[in-house]
Amino acid sequence: MSFDLLAEPVLSRSAVDRDEPLRTDTARQVAGWPTAQLVVVDADGRTPVVWDTEPDAGFRVGDAGSWDVGGGARLKTRATTGDAPPPEAVLLGERDGVAYWGVRGRPDLVAGDDPSEWADLRMTGAVLDALGAGLFTTAVAALNWHDAAGFCSRDGSPMHPANAGWHRHCEAAGHEEYPRTDPAVICLVHDGADQVLLARQPIWPEGRYSVLAGFVEAGESLEACVEREIHEEVGATVTDIRYLGSQSWPFPRSLMVGFQAVADPSVPLVPADGEIAEAFWATRADVRKALAAGDWSARTDAPFLMPGKVSIARSMLEAWAAL
Repeated sequence: MSFDLLAEPVLSRSAVDRDEPLRTDTARQVAGWPTAQLVVVDADGRTPVVWDTEPDAGFRVGDAGSWDVGGGARLKTRATTGDAPPPEAVLLGERDGVAYWGVRGRPDLVAGDDPSEWADLRMTGAVLDALGAGLFTTAVAALNWHDAAGFCSRDGSPMHPANAGWHRHCEAAGHEEYPRTDPAVICLVHDGADQVLLARQPIWPEGRYSVLAGFVEAGESLEACVEREIHEEVGATVTDIRYLGSQSWPFPRSLMVGFQAVADPSVPLVPADGEIAEAFWATRADVRKALAAGDWSARTDAPFLMPGKVSIARSMLEAWAAL
């Protein structure tokens, strides 16, 4: 029983034109700088968020996943200073003639801010509108790469940003490096009927479960990675592997490529020692009940906790549960 995602994964949403030609057009960059907006991201991956609908009393940022996708919040961007983009800024794209740039937080950019407004992408990605979600995801991904790419991978010499932050230039030999993305597969395994395979990593809270995932190895296809990871993690053999969708997961630099596959629930599961604490087959009825209970719920009537709405895993489980 195959299925499709009900909607675009939340961190795949975007409402900006990346406008690659602008990355090398310094005259246009300077001309547009006075009306540009900055997305300021601190070292912890947080940026200020403005709530269009005020949360209820007692609301915590960590509860944001229980809000409807794409409703309730937007990024608090800020005006530029100076005459031109600084070298460390990353051009995120344009919308309605306004250029958006991502920068790391500096004291002059964050002075006077209310600390309670600052939140990270995991907590707010699902509730931001498409403009905010796309800008925040791209800013986090690109700035994380710059933080880790200060020296050339070939000769160790210093690297300097260029092309509006979309490559780094080697000081010694002129070698160019581009933002790195590590592909990972994430797969919803079902039995072709009314059961889905769920698992929990040892570091997760008790009761929280999700679908299985793993990084793609060098020389490996995505489908081969699905087969290998599922077998390594729980001992199951999968068939009928089908693509579902993808989304960026910049923690620090992954791309999650979603699949569905079929396995036999009568075959005993063998959780990988140190990687999987528990694995079991859940019914569609229990998944629906867990989804209805809300994210990170403490309600005792929830059979287990589901991944938050910012994750493509949540999109996959919602689509399967809706069959």
